[in-house]
Amino acid sequence: MKICIVGGVAGGAGVAARLRRHDENHTIIMFEKGEHISYANCGLPYYIGDVITDEEELYLQTPEGFHDRFNVDVRVFNEIVSVDTQNKQLHVRNVVNGQETIENYDVLVLSPGAKPMVFPLPGIDLPHIFTLRNVRDTLNIKNFIKKNRVKKAVVIGGGYIGLEMAENLHRLNIMTTIVEAASHVVNTLDDDMASILHNQIREHGVGLYLNSKAVAFNQYNVVLHTGEQIAADLVLLSIGVSPETAFLADSGIALGPRKEILTDSQGKTNIDHVYALGDAAAVRHIVSNASMIIPLASPANKQARIVADAIAGKSSFYKGSQGTAIAQVFDKVVAVTGENERSLQMQNRPYLTSVSVNYHHATYYPGAERLIIKCYFTPDEGKLLGAQIIGSEGVDKRIDTLAIAIRYGMKVTDLQDFELAYAPPFGSAKDPVNMAGYVAENVLIGKTRQILPMQLMHSQAVKLDVRDEDEVFEGAMANSVYIPLPQLRARMNELDKNQTYIIYCAVGLRGYLAEQILRQNGFDVYNAAGGYYFYHEYLSSYTNK
Repeated sequence: MKICIVGGVAGGAGVAARLRRHDENHTIIMFEKGEHISYANCGLPYYIGDVITDEEELYLQTPEGFHDRFNVDVRVFNEIVSVDTQNKQLHVRNVVNGQETIENYDVLVLSPGAKPMVFPLPGIDLPHIFTLRNVRDTLNIKNFIKKNRVKKAVVIGGGYIGLEMAENLHRLNIMTTIVEAASHVVNTLDDDMASILHNQIREHGVGLYLNSKAVAFNQYNVVLHTGEQIAADLVLLSIGVSPETAFLADSGIALGPRKEILTDSQGKTNIDHVYALGDAAAVRHIVSNASMIIPLASPANKQARIVADAIAGKSSFYKGSQGTAIAQVFDKVVAVTGENERSLQMQNRPYLTSVSVNYHHATYYPGAERLIIKCYFTPDEGKLLGAQIIGSEGVDKRIDTLAIAIRYGMKVTDLQDFELAYAPPFGSAKDPVNMAGYVAENVLIGKTRQILPMQLMHSQAVKLDVRDEDEVFEGAMANSVYIPLPQLRARMNELDKNQTYIIYCAVGLRGYLAEQILRQNGFDVYNAAGGYYFYHEYLSSYTNK
């Protein structure tokens, strides 16, 4: 059987390797229009920023090495121009010499990936404007910085790649500014959680323009829709990606609204003997059940195994993705899995939200850092729908735990039962995941009513500060009533039962205790989710926009 694979890296190369493990007799040809078939695409920003210093570390496998190991005919610099699915033929162009050939296939695997989006704005073709997709782009950017002694850079787009590039440019002592069209960075985050990143970015001296669009470029500046101009020796476009599927236009292969390839759970398209995977293929989201593009390395690797198994006649099925992702943003780590507030609202899906703030390990052990966990769950039984975490340490293992809970349809109450590894340097006897489960259950059963920072900002309710006196000097909500928690029972006669109160402490625990005291004495009360810490992060970000 002759199998042609379009595209390398995680998807195509993964399929080729597993196919060879299944059968030594297949003829396997892999076409890649670039020069590299397997490279560390997630590490590219860190090579630009000199975190990774050896270029060779970026190359996971050379075409020659891949051929020798897996007996795959690797053809780099070969672009697929079109696909004739009726005659099972590929129209191939050598991008070096322009020579065009026809290649027959028995089975076709499509893994063309996604390309950076570029809009036809004035000045878009200037030589100091770049996108980042592959090693060649990386080397071009790095060489340009060195040759032109770049001092100022603008990153268009505040997604994961944009933030990683901004940090690495800043690491090179380049004055860097991020321009983001939306109200916050990282579109899979909620606005209040993203506010923590906004403050982190600004604290490190990186400029941040939110609700701002670049409309033109010239030799020296980026022009915003407001008319403001930002000086830039280098511009990086990082405004998202689109499936690279133009060559499939007349193939008969079904495409979705974003020109993504539509597939089933084995990667099969609507055309017999044609499979697709990776950033150009649609997958099922396991929470919403919607078909969508989730351009992440982990799903692509898993899909490669499924597609190879399907071609080999094995009953393997891809069970869907949930968009679990993590990134370093200066001193913070941000991670998401499952749904977020915007996606749930777009689906008109009922949900509840909980926020918990804890430390990543025992507070008496040196170096304890705060973790803020936001969960979404169904209001009937508390089935976990999504989660977001921001902190400095321990974010990765908590988001992985929550991702597993979502994957297997668990409820927030199940989080309470997880027996997780504990020793003072690594965690707490009640892990932050356990605590997230306790808080979420309290929200679910109505034992606590949390109010989020955005709601709090616009609320006319009286704010009740129950922190210790020394904490108040660090800042407080405007027009707060102050009664320290230890004095609350004795002084509750100072409060009006006809008023609604929003209680706050540092991060929410003492506020919850005060909420129980007052509610059980007939008061109408809410607890500020995440306490003054979360509110202050949001307010600081909001006032700096």
